[in-house]
Amino acid sequence: MQSFSSSPSSPGALSRRTMLAGAAALAGATATAAATSAPAQATPASSSSASASAAAAAAASSSAEAAAGSAGRRPRAVVFRDVRPFGAAKPTDLVVVDGRVSDRPAPHGAKVVDGGGRIALPSLVDAHIHPDKTTWEGSWVSRRPASGIADYVAQDVELFHSQRRPVVERAYGLMSHAVSRGTRAMRAHADVAPAYGLAGVEGVAEARERLRHALDVQIVAFPQHGVIRTPGTAALLEKAAREGVIDMIGGIDPIGFDQALDEQLDVVFGIADRHGVGVDIHLHDRGEKGMRAMRGIVDRTRALSLAGKVTVSHVFCLPGLTDRELGSIAADLGDQDIALTTVAPSDSLVLPIARLREYGVRVGLGSDGVRDSWSPFGNADMMHRAHILGWVTDVRLDQELTDCYGVAAHGGADVMGLPHADFEAGAPADFVLVRGECLPQVVVDMPRRDMVVHGGVVVARDGEFLD
Repeated sequence: MQSFSSSPSSPGALSRRTMLAGAAALAGATATAAATSAPAQATPASSSSASASAAAAAAASSSAEAAAGSAGRRPRAVVFRDVRPFGAAKPTDLVVVDGRVSDRPAPHGAKVVDGGGRIALPSLVDAHIHPDKTTWEGSWVSRRPASGIADYVAQDVELFHSQRRPVVERAYGLMSHAVSRGTRAMRAHADVAPAYGLAGVEGVAEARERLRHALDVQIVAFPQHGVIRTPGTAALLEKAAREGVIDMIGGIDPIGFDQALDEQLDVVFGIADRHGVGVDIHLHDRGEKGMRAMRGIVDRTRALSLAGKVTVSHVFCLPGLTDRELGSIAADLGDQDIALTTVAPSDSLVLPIARLREYGVRVGLGSDGVRDSWSPFGNADMMHRAHILGWVTDVRLDQELTDCYGVAAHGGADVMGLPHADFEAGAPADFVLVRGECLPQVVVDMPRRDMVVHGGVVVARDGEFLD
């Protein structure tokens, strides 16, 4: 199996990958099987059955035209002619009415867009990205060695203060680029700390507003500097939640970094409970440290009735578990509808997605940091991330490659509580058009996104975002 766990070039060198990698074993040879098998749909507050979601989507398709008629306006209808959903052999016409796929004939006077026989694929969802940190479209940044999270955090602060462009400009550039690559939604983590105040979340929120026609965004107030170890952070998290600028409260390694398991989790979950927001905690801790944190998260989710509103990101403590241990914690996660995200950093740290899904656990895929102080790499292209997921898990079969795309499209939608963009009647008309033979080949070759459609409106062409 191809391994992406690399060794430092010298004993003192450390990169994002080597810092995150370590010796955890991959739980299962393939992480992606069954990713496209009708998972449970989720809302931000709770999960519901796939059949109920399908019924709701079908109802939406039927009601869209009726609602438009009762409002005295003409439905906004578009026909995307000569397209091949999921790479079907026979082209078809895709009818969209008021931003949703319709199974009815196109209304008279509908706009026609020629698909030229291209493959139509569901748009992608980035379940974990840090757009506030990026230097995207800026000058090259030379990075220094780092020996742990604290060193990276210090370099974050230096980079933030050295940037001439504000957060909104940098975040907007990256987020609009993501749209041009086929992303329909993202969960954006933005640093909150005394060093920045709320500049990160406010900048990302402004970029979100500018992109509301093309991208659905959830914002996490992320305490990268620690909730407890950095005084003043908890008050900023509370302020962000109180002012309604965020959707979720974050956390980071309650034991390994903050060294205050109960205190950090009590603060994070307390804010979420008081203000009705969700929770998304970074957990890099492995072994017993990570599992103690996971048990604390499960306990608080249950005690505060926050089922369906909690996510744990990275979760490097899970891949090294025995199958019995994994089954035990997965059952708890499924019972409390706690979602997980992975960025597929290596074969030993990618989550065992197929096994987790057996217990009803929602799992999404994300980009993580993009050209920030932590790493010069990253491109916010979720098709590329699906390709990476297949690469690090050493897949080769057509269904396995298709499943990788499913994690990047539907897995992230499940985490964010969004309906699947699956071309069924009533589904959101969020899709990309690409030239290719079939979906597995697209995952491998990553062709240019010739057209990106969000809510039935073309928002990018030939790899370029349309302002």
